[in-house]
Amino acid sequence: MSSGIEIRAHAGVATLVLNRPEKRNAITFEMWQELGDELVKLAECVDVRVLVVRGAGEHFCAGADISGLAGGIGGAYGQANWRAEEALANFPVPTIAFIRGNCVGGGVSIATACDVRICDTTSQFGITPAKLGIVYPTNALTRLVHIIGPSNAKRLMFTAELIESIAAERIGLVDEVHESNALDARLEKLLAQIMEQSQLTQVATKQMVAEIMAHGLVLESTQAVWEAEVNASGELAQGLEAFASRRAPNFPWRRPLLTSTIES
Repeated sequence: MSSGIEIRAHAGVATLVLNRPEKRNAITFEMWQELGDELVKLAECVDVRVLVVRGAGEHFCAGADISGLAGGIGGAYGQANWRAEEALANFPVPTIAFIRGNCVGGGVSIATACDVRICDTTSQFGITPAKLGIVYPTNALTRLVHIIGPSNAKRLMFTAELIESIAAERIGLVDEVHESNALDARLEKLLAQIMEQSQLTQVATKQMVAEIMAHGLVLESTQAVWEAEVNASGELAQGLEAFASRRAPNFPWRRPLLTSTIES
């Protein structure tokens, strides 16, 4: 796509590619707009079981294209940025940030909007609004503090320093670090593991964890809804039968909310 967002889908796995490799996938205003649009469409695809977010070429994302910031960070630009990241953070199925090379500024905010972050040893991370005299979007800052804690968040913000992959793993900014030649295989294994498990459990877990982060606990109404869904779904019976038979389960539940599909 001309604005730098590419969508691929195959066998339940959707991949969203930040596709501007000549600029290390720096995100323009138009890309923020399209990112939000594409994520809303993908969320309506019941055949999508997991979403991978990655950059084209050698880098994940060098951040926002600063040429688009001259008019300030609010207004239409801020709204497009906010909408895109919230669409990713609230995506209904598991999301994985697949990171190589630079992951800076808006790249970090995209990565931290994903559920899981894996990277290779070439990766570098930085949060650099202090270099430009701006403030980080509050939704992205909230997620960052939840993930790495207030002290680490302030240190990275105050200094705008770049940190290597091992340091990022140590503070919890990424979940796994692998050698470059092993990262693709790790992604395939992780995808296979997710696809084998109960989608009901995964979708319920995402909603419940979001409520814990927002309210400190899972709301009783949410717990009641998912308990009823489990009882009606046949998931538990399938899981118990598969366990007793020592075979892989074939869980029947699928997200019922939306009906669109996408082509491979």
